[in-house]
Amino acid sequence: MAADSFEPGRAGLPEERTVRQPVGGTDLHPTSELPEVETGTGWPDADKPAAKSGGEPPQRRFRGAGCLFWLAGLLALILVVGLGLKVTGLFPHFSNPFAQKQTDRSQPTLLLSIQDLARFEAASGNFQEVIDVQKDRSYIPDIIFNDRTLFVCVGSVDAYVDFSNIGKGDIVETADHKTVTITLPAPQLEKPNINHDKSYVFATQQGIVNKISDIFSSNPNKERELYQLGEQRIAQAARDSGLADRAAENTKQMLIQLLRSLGYTSITINIPKP
Repeated sequence: MAADSFEPGRAGLPEERTVRQPVGGTDLHPTSELPEVETGTGWPDADKPAAKSGGEPPQRRFRGAGCLFWLAGLLALILVVGLGLKVTGLFPHFSNPFAQKQTDRSQPTLLLSIQDLARFEAASGNFQEVIDVQKDRSYIPDIIFNDRTLFVCVGSVDAYVDFSNIGKGDIVETADHKTVTITLPAPQLEKPNINHDKSYVFATQQGIVNKISDIFSSNPNKERELYQLGEQRIAQAARDSGLADRAAENTKQMLIQLLRSLGYTSITINIPKP
C-alpha cells in the first residue's frame, strides 16, 4: 500500500517529517551532540540569573554589613558599661590565683652581746664613691670577653674619741680646782656604714663569653665584692679628708665648755694627732 493511501473510515493527513538542520551550516557526525540552543524557556540555563532590562548585571545584597554593625555596637556598649563600673568602683575585683607571694620563715633574732660605750662621737662624714672596675683578657676584644661594672657606693664614717682608756694620770688638776690638764687618746674612725638604699649599680658591660657564662652559672658574690671595694675606698677617703682632726677639735670644745661650767678657769686638753 502506498504511503499516501487512506484507510477506510478514518481521515488522515500525510505524516509530517521534521529534520533538524545543523547550526552554522556544517555537517555533523550522526553520533555527535548537537549544540545547545537558547529557547527562552529557562532550560537548560535555568540556574543562571536573567539579565535585567537595560543590560545591567544582577547585584547581590551584602547581608554581612548589618551583622558587623550590630557586633560593633554591642562591643562598644560592653566597653562603656565596663568603664562606668570601673570608675564608680562597682566593678568586681578578681584575685589572681597565680599571684606571687612571699613567705618569711626567718628565725627570731639572737642577741649575741651588749657592749657599754664610753666614747664621744665628735664628727661624721658622708661620702659617695663611684667604682669603675673591669675584668678582661689581654689580646682579646672586649666584645668577646669583658666584664665592666659602674657602681655608685654611698656611706658614712663616724669619728670618735674613746674615754674608756683614760687613766688616773691623764687628768691633773690643782688644789684650788681652778686649773686642769686632760690628756685624751687620738680620735679613731668608725667602720664605714654603707647605705644600701642609695647604693646601686649604674651600668654594666659584658662580652659574649661573659653573658653566656652568666646564663649557666651566676656569681652571687659579685655584688658583695663591689660593696667591699666601696667600703675600702670610703674608709681611705675618710682618712684623707681630715675627719679625725675635726673630731679632735670638736672634743676639745665640748670638754672646755663642760669644765668651765664646773668652775675651772684654766683648761688644757691634749689630744695627739691620729
